[in-house]
Amino acid sequence: MTPEENPARDTAVRDTAVRTRRLDLTPLAVADADEMSEVLADPALHLFIGGAPLSRAELLARYGRLAAGSPDPATVWANWTVRLRSDGRAAGTVQATVTDGGRTAEIAWVIGTPWQGRGFAVEAATGLVGLLADRGVRTVLAHVHPDHAASAAVARAAGLTSTGEEEDGEIRWELRLPGAAV
Repeated sequence: MTPEENPARDTAVRDTAVRTRRLDLTPLAVADADEMSEVLADPALHLFIGGAPLSRAELLARYGRLAAGSPDPATVWANWTVRLRSDGRAAGTVQATVTDGGRTAEIAWVIGTPWQGRGFAVEAATGLVGLLADRGVRTVLAHVHPDHAASAAVARAAGLTSTGEEEDGEIRWELRLPGAAV
């Protein structure tokens, strides 16, 4: 099956860098784990998602799995390091899990504590949605903790709308792009 027949296997999504006004979203590399272990070290980042910051070794292993790709041939794991264009420093990550033959993507974002409150999450999520739309994705989903006002604001700014539906303690947000089945 060619990428045209199965867009979910098209690595063009996961291998594409995205440039926004102030950010570069670069495809995640295992080598990013060193810098990202510091960016993601604040336990406050886990307030709404649970868990704790991963150690450098744990993050290296995780990034190795992510870089290898999904074991499911119908799913594409696409991950980017969010970098400030001004100095090239990592400030967070964005990700998309693309399924349904390339028509649906579930997205998520994390911006390190020192860079929060400056619109970087909105800019990164909006850039990611643009890439996904350009690659034929028709439905973009996100799940946001009901008490996480900042992430709800990011989802809204990226064009998603709350469905009010709760899944695993989080609210489902959705964006139907042009060409999406209703």
